[in-house]
Amino acid sequence: MSVYTQLTDDQFAAFCQRFGVSFARAIPITQGIKNSNWFIQTTDDVDGAHSYVFTLFEERPPEDIEKMAVILNQLDGKLPVAAPLALLDLGADSAEKGYVIRYDNKAITLVPCLAGAHPQQTTQAMCYEIGAALAMLHETLQALQPAEEYGVPLYPWAEVRDREMQFMPGDEAKLMSDIWRAYSDLPLATLPRGLCHLDMFADNTLWDLSLSNSQKGAARLTGLLDFTEVSVEHYVMDIAITINDFCTTWGDAEQGETVNFDRSKMAAFLQGYESKRQLGEDEKRALPVMLAKAAVIFWLLRLNVIHYNRTEGRTGDNIMVKNPDLMKRLAAYHWSHVEKEQNTVFVLEHARCKDDDKNNDVEDFKLIGVFATEQQAQAAINQLKSQPGFKEYPNGFHIDAYPLNQINWSSGFDFY
Repeated sequence: MSVYTQLTDDQFAAFCQRFGVSFARAIPITQGIKNSNWFIQTTDDVDGAHSYVFTLFEERPPEDIEKMAVILNQLDGKLPVAAPLALLDLGADSAEKGYVIRYDNKAITLVPCLAGAHPQQTTQAMCYEIGAALAMLHETLQALQPAEEYGVPLYPWAEVRDREMQFMPGDEAKLMSDIWRAYSDLPLATLPRGLCHLDMFADNTLWDLSLSNSQKGAARLTGLLDFTEVSVEHYVMDIAITINDFCTTWGDAEQGETVNFDRSKMAAFLQGYESKRQLGEDEKRALPVMLAKAAVIFWLLRLNVIHYNRTEGRTGDNIMVKNPDLMKRLAAYHWSHVEKEQNTVFVLEHARCKDDDKNNDVEDFKLIGVFATEQQAQAAINQLKSQPGFKEYPNGFHIDAYPLNQINWSSGFDFY
């Protein structure tokens, strides 16, 4: 959230009146990068409190914002969201509620403030909770059909990629191209899709952090914000976008600090997500590449903001630009894991020990097979656990990862 369009107090008062709100003061919000936002204090607020958030959408057409209002109403009561206030001056003949003021071909909404604060850092417990919330969002919005009528069009990131890659160093352009190609090779046509948030960063969430000092990890989710990007997309892409922010500690790019991704937080997130919606095996296999592609998208988004700020002369203290280099580093991190997996095989074995042997001497050993991914090996375990010869010893399975260059295929199957 930033401030690009300037409004007077008289304009604020007139707009707020249309929502039935008595305006007292507007306070600019500088976090974020796309729209103009203010906290609104009313004549009833005291001690510096503010009751509403006033947003002027700089790029999205008003029709898209009306769709967002319907989406928020669908989620209201199931998740902590702030549904836009309805306009009071539509007239008795209006069959539907309206939520958007049109000003200078831009949309304006007023939503109630939600309690809580943006987290400065996340915990595994918070990652679990946001994972469960995202799954609930995916499940709940399936009621809005056809989904394409409610989601806004996806941004043409390929066009931004083609423009920006012309000016990138060769290694950066190759990284972006490799990730894009790997994404294109995924079974995109069969991966589950639906309405997705696509911007669920920690600064788009609110939490009750009051218990954190006395009870570690007890923060409670109190708000989900910024539904302007809701589109029809693969659920696993929405998962990847959220994981990338909630599970990453961001360093200062100017100081040369690295991006620290916490895989234990990712595991907690996925556990929370699957408590509400089970992931398919194809989604699990696609996730590593989706994590890299999601980082590329936000790398491009930040480059795009810099491009438009420059071409449109946007300057001033109220304009905040997030450094794209951090997302580039996260993309490189995820891609290194994809490349490592591409050069690794996973060997599944099963060992059965003698029942009366306290030394765990192996009575029977089976090499089950060699798999391209750990997820495939795990799927094999799930199938074999119920089969004769294995179901009596369900804990005897073991998966080992080996680099391809450590396997001597010429000897049948052996390791260097």
